[in-house]
Amino acid sequence: MVDLQQILFEHIFQPAMLALDLGNYVEDGYGAAAWFLWGCLEIVVIACVIVPLQYWRPVEAVTDTETIRVDMVYTFIHRLGLFRLLMFLTLDPLLDQAFGELRSGSLDMGTFHLDQIWPSLTDYSIASFFIYLIALDFVGYWIHRAQHGLSGWWALHSLHHAQRQMTCWSDNRNHLLDDIIRDVLLVCIAFLIGVSPSQFVLIVVLTQLSESLQHANVRLSFGHIGERLWVSPRFHRLHHSVSHGFGHNFGVLLPVWDMLFGTVNFEDRYEPTGVDVLSTNSIDYGRGFWVQQWLGLKRMVRA
Repeated sequence: MVDLQQILFEHIFQPAMLALDLGNYVEDGYGAAAWFLWGCLEIVVIACVIVPLQYWRPVEAVTDTETIRVDMVYTFIHRLGLFRLLMFLTLDPLLDQAFGELRSGSLDMGTFHLDQIWPSLTDYSIASFFIYLIALDFVGYWIHRAQHGLSGWWALHSLHHAQRQMTCWSDNRNHLLDDIIRDVLLVCIAFLIGVSPSQFVLIVVLTQLSESLQHANVRLSFGHIGERLWVSPRFHRLHHSVSHGFGHNFGVLLPVWDMLFGTVNFEDRYEPTGVDVLSTNSIDYGRGFWVQQWLGLKRMVRA
């Protein structure tokens, strides 16, 4: 992967950035090459592993292929780095400046590493990785609850839930502003607790692949014990279901947070997904990418 990253950077990313007079950000371009390669790998896994699972044991027949194609556009935008390019051009310089002030500027907060609280454990890099994965998953749980609990944020996030033909491509069906808010919060928390860039990339890749499986149109449960260890397609589909969702199963990777905070639902159900029928009749979520983005902004302003 490192060799491919170097080749991609030297032959495509670096020349393009120099041509666009972005030489000051060449180091960031090297990181962008890694995100692109990991995104390509994710799409291969989705197409070669998760899509066949959907044909194996589908929950429902897919009849609205147009919405699935739009969901695929969202997936390619996010997984191949186009969304991160938007973040890089708009917010990264501001975040870099803020982080610089926190670490070595006038605020001088130094560097905190959560994994150093247990130095005997973190002699092993795998232990450090899981400490940060659990910490960021805890943060993700509360961000997800805020997406549902704050009316303005829900006005954006409801686009994700309006999909009635949920498939493995539906994970990234989000309003771009919704994603920006969530990602900025995660990046800031990751910085404050000392997650290294390489660990952060791997955590994001693992999370995204798991979320693609969670949204898959597949009748799949992990069993009595497994359902309590990792979020399954059955577990997450309940969160999206019209009659049982929204107030349950907010966990991103680990169901333990729902178990601890009283939001868990382990019923063995595979129900239709989407926003409540009464709400859907009065709210137009749109069918194309740009229409969905525009209507999301209008909903947020009204909220």
